[in-house]
Amino acid sequence: MLIISDLHMGKAAHFRKAGIQVPATVTESDLDKLGRLIEKYNPEILLVTGDMFHSDMNTEVQAFSAWRSAFPDLRVILIKGNHDLLSTDEYTDLQVEICPKELLCFPFRFVHDQPKVFDEYYNITGHIHPGITIYGRARQQLKLACFYFGKTCAILPAFSLFTGLSKIRSEEGDKFYAITPEKVVAV
Repeated sequence: MLIISDLHMGKAAHFRKAGIQVPATVTESDLDKLGRLIEKYNPEILLVTGDMFHSDMNTEVQAFSAWRSAFPDLRVILIKGNHDLLSTDEYTDLQVEICPKELLCFPFRFVHDQPKVFDEYYNITGHIHPGITIYGRARQQLKLACFYFGKTCAILPAFSLFTGLSKIRSEEGDKFYAITPEKVVAV
């Protein structure tokens, strides 16, 4: 299983429709990166913990449909996020299975946003696009997407390049793994 979050297919087209200039290459780049990961790891399932799509049907969602045809045996499961607004029929046409709230796979609960109540499941979420800032000695700053692991919850980075980053207030024992162009590193 390959697990990602916040692909936001259609976000650039949604912004362009509103008159905000965003290059169409954002979607192509994200789909290319996802395709390379699928070819490298050959998962049976692609699990998206929300915000696979950003809005309603548009040209970028249609690009996903074309991309999807290259992986006909891949099972795609989406835990619906706040931006996943396509109709049930549109998800079916895209060969995407829907989990409206969560997917339980003990000991993990896959959800889009952090739950308020915790139980025996360890939650794996997305939604907030975690990021970390690394400071250099001469006041340099480098902001990077990251994976976050806390006591009750892990937060996956946004998969799409076209998202912002949110700082997470850490607690003792939390772990962060920054994503660099070459590798993922513990910070």
